[in-house]
Amino acid sequence: MRKITAGLFISLDGVVAEPQDWHFPYFNEEMGAAVSAQLATADTLLIGRATYDSFAGAWPEREHAGGGDEAMAKALGDARKIVVSHQDLDFTWRNSEQLKGDLVEAVKALKEEPGAADIGMSGSPSIVRQLTAAGLIDELHLFVHPIALNSGLRLFGEGEPIPLKLLSATPFETGVLHLVYGPSEPPAPAGYDEARAHLAQDGQ
Repeated sequence: MRKITAGLFISLDGVVAEPQDWHFPYFNEEMGAAVSAQLATADTLLIGRATYDSFAGAWPEREHAGGGDEAMAKALGDARKIVVSHQDLDFTWRNSEQLKGDLVEAVKALKEEPGAADIGMSGSPSIVRQLTAAGLIDELHLFVHPIALNSGLRLFGEGEPIPLKLLSATPFETGVLHLVYGPSEPPAPAGYDEARAHLAQDGQ
């Protein structure tokens, strides 16, 4: 089964909206390498319409212009791009198509397709939220920025709890924390009596 990795820039209070307005002061070589590595293992991108429009409006031009990000732009252009939208879409960026049918069922089928490369996601928070709740995202890469925005769309809102397990945690010099989570079973029921056993005892 193919693996899905998703990457999101996120504030300390969980905001993922409009990262171009607040995350660039924290972007350094460490983050650039981590973002590139998350997408480098993928030959397929699964993204929402807004993210697709943003990418399609920038990366083809960067590929044609050359420069330091030409290789990344070409890799994104060569990748199969599957766009999630309720509207019929017209595509101008090569290798682009629209996901058909129910999101969860279509992604389950996509993961079952043959191939060793990963399926990468970037941005697209509403899709990430739904697929995380369905247990379909294998690696959720959260780049937690040391800033509280106090407004804006948050990755997780109302709904049922989603248990996750921490796969890795890497601090960057900027104060950004790169956290990678995977699916997990719910924790065993516990209350204060269970927690009290782990408290420091007097005289110890």
